[in-house]
Amino acid sequence: MRKSSLDPMPWRYLDQYRGKYFDSEWPSLAQMFDINADRFPDNRCFEAFSPEHEIFTYKQAKEQFNKVSRWLYAQGVRKGDRVAVTGKNSPEWAIAYMGIIYMGAIVVPVDASLTNAEIEHLVDYVEIKGIFLDGDRFDAIGADGKYGFKVSLEKRNHEDDFILNLPDVGPQPVTEPVSQDLAAFLFTSGTTGTPKAVMLIRPTDVFYAILPIHHAYTMLAVFIESMANGSNTVFGKRLVVTSLLKEMKEGHVNMLLAVPMLYNKIFSAIMKGIEKKGKLVSALVKTMMAFCGFIKQTTGLNPGRVVFRGIRDKVSLADNRICISGAGPLPAETFKGFNQLGVDFIQGYGLTETSPIVTLNPAYSYQYASIGKPFPGVEIDFINKDSQGNGEIVTRGKHVMKGYYKNPEATAETIDKDGWLRTGDVGYMDKDGFIYLTGRAKNIIVTEGGKNVFPEEIEDHFQLYYDIDQICVVGYMADEKLKMEGVACLIHPSDSAKKEFPDAGAMQIHMEQIVEAVNKELLPYKRIRRVFIVDEPLEMTSTKKIKRFAVAAKYKEMINAKID
Repeated sequence: MRKSSLDPMPWRYLDQYRGKYFDSEWPSLAQMFDINADRFPDNRCFEAFSPEHEIFTYKQAKEQFNKVSRWLYAQGVRKGDRVAVTGKNSPEWAIAYMGIIYMGAIVVPVDASLTNAEIEHLVDYVEIKGIFLDGDRFDAIGADGKYGFKVSLEKRNHEDDFILNLPDVGPQPVTEPVSQDLAAFLFTSGTTGTPKAVMLIRPTDVFYAILPIHHAYTMLAVFIESMANGSNTVFGKRLVVTSLLKEMKEGHVNMLLAVPMLYNKIFSAIMKGIEKKGKLVSALVKTMMAFCGFIKQTTGLNPGRVVFRGIRDKVSLADNRICISGAGPLPAETFKGFNQLGVDFIQGYGLTETSPIVTLNPAYSYQYASIGKPFPGVEIDFINKDSQGNGEIVTRGKHVMKGYYKNPEATAETIDKDGWLRTGDVGYMDKDGFIYLTGRAKNIIVTEGGKNVFPEEIEDHFQLYYDIDQICVVGYMADEKLKMEGVACLIHPSDSAKKEFPDAGAMQIHMEQIVEAVNKELLPYKRIRRVFIVDEPLEMTSTKKIKRFAVAAKYKEMINAKID
């Protein structure tokens, strides 16, 4: 395996700003942006193509952040207060987020795909002082005036309340945040402090933000990472391949960060196009791909970058510098295929609770089936190893969250007294320090697109259905090759239901009707696709909790059986 010729400490430039912009080990998000606004004032920072072409340089973006922070102070927002942001990816979303950070308040990014009621439920839980939101939600959310203020992220029909039209209230005694301050509440799993960006990125790079920015992966690896290096972020609003390829080409995007689902689709399209050329051409191309991949991995030379430029150009990756995959397991064949085609491909692993990146399989030193090696400053260990050396992954360092909001019990269960966070994932490390996953997280089901599904959240919807004695939501392998899971459930009917529906077929229909009713309350990726009725009560702990691993193992064959 070749060694990297890149600087292992690309953050050395910070030394010249220490004492002027910050005094701690690492700058805060606001301090970091100030540094890069000083270094690259005229670099493009944010860019969008719809509904109109917008461009903000680092200097212009900083001016907007400061204006929003001063306005927030004038509204009574103070350090430590919570302010929510929900909406489609856009420069305005980014300005709201950073304006809150500059104020010293805590930003609460909320998934824009949730219903109005779900959004209100979440922001009420953390007691926000105000909210920035899209125009189509403006009148519906907080209609009773319970939030201190509302600001629109879209100009159309809301010009007076539009974020870029906020009045500049002049100097205010804003309390600047420091690197130890809590920056954000993330609802997917927990909260994160200020993460530090250490990837080898250039000021001339252009990132593409196509995944929702509220997600920890996109927030760090795209939004914060680009700002940490003076790069540009192009905001995409629709995860539609045709729009994506068009915007990538128009925006000269060379840094693509996405989920396995998208990369699988792109790679499948490439290979189908090759196979349409005929068996002879297909065999020749695949042979050349294998050869180029071997040369790249063993020598560091990248012949595929020249040989397959025409193929990559069809999917707007001709000039791509790096592709990064996260938020779900990536098939080794997809990882290998992109590298063979000349793409410098990177796979990462982490959790929202770890800010979120723990390991990285970098472009200069990689193994196709691995999730890579630990980030600098990240400790990793394995506990409760089995006979094959597989153990639960635990991690410790400054990347670990501060804890679960208003839930010290859950925090204590996840982080021990020595600071080790239990990931719930099972894996092992090889002799070269590469880490491999061999099992799923304890509770999380990862569906198409890298969406995390929490079984308890779905099970709660069934608590008032008395015909159900027990329900256990589990994952099944929907696609072995793509490592994509679906959502299934095991149901043990109540005694009263057994009496009313003694026929197995009638019981199945009845339970499926209940599940269908619940599915209508859930987001599409959370919906249950398979329903299994079990005759015996599900095994439980002494505290009356279903033993998920034992139950899943017992019914594994039935759950994962292929359905014609």
